Amino acid sequence: MATSVSPEELVITVDVNTAKDLVSSGHLYLDVRTHEEFDKGHLENSIVVPYLFITPQGREKNPQFLEQVLSVCKMEDNIIVGCRSGVRSLEASAELLNAGFKSIKNMEGGYIAWVANGFSVKQPQESV
Repeated sequence: MATSVSPEELVITVDVNTAKDLVSSGHLYLDVRTHEEFDKGHLENSIVVPYLFITPQGREKNPQFLEQVLSVCKMEDNIIVGCRSGVRSLEASAELLNAGFKSIKNMEGGYIAWVANGFSVKQPQESV
């Protein structure tokens, strides 16, 4: 019988400074926040595939998450996964590793930590 491994045991988590260096060196950045969160601000050149949706019933996992990631990333891509604070991205990272992705790292602290460190973000244009 297979033992269940927690996401914390399976996933390599890197701090925001390391994540920034990895993204600068060519790693893809997969943002697993909702489209609404993403539209309020995100890392340059990030790919958005929501891991959860906010519904009237609460948070629900995106049933097409893996399929959608596979449509924009390859199994062998070097990918940094981020969300708002690091919780969803940890779960999403574990799911991607379990699905056979080879090089997945979770960004600790998520978008909040990225912004708190003063790193560059793309924000919506203000209308005049």
